[in-house]
Amino acid sequence: MNPIRTIRRLTCMLTGLAAALVAAVAVAPAAFAASRPYPPPGPLSRFEPVAHTFNGVTGDMTDWQITLIAVGAAIAGAVMAVFADRARAARRHRPATAA
Repeated sequence: MNPIRTIRRLTCMLTGLAAALVAAVAVAPAAFAASRPYPPPGPLSRFEPVAHTFNGVTGDMTDWQITLIAVGAAIAGAVMAVFADRARAARRHRPATAA
């Protein structure tokens, strides 16, 4: 086996692991920064309607967090597409040339 190929594979593997670590470190603080809405102050009557909201209305995620997730998903998709293309190209049958 060609030693350059071994070095290239090792470099790709280490780069992928480093990118995964950077992504995990960048996303973890955003995941733990969510705040929970508290009930309104004051007594509630038994006969008043209670409004239940979902997370989209209360605004738990800010715009920069959504942008960060979208950029991370785009980068991950691009990396996976390149890996799939290279794997398919490596398995492609190349006929011998007539010399």
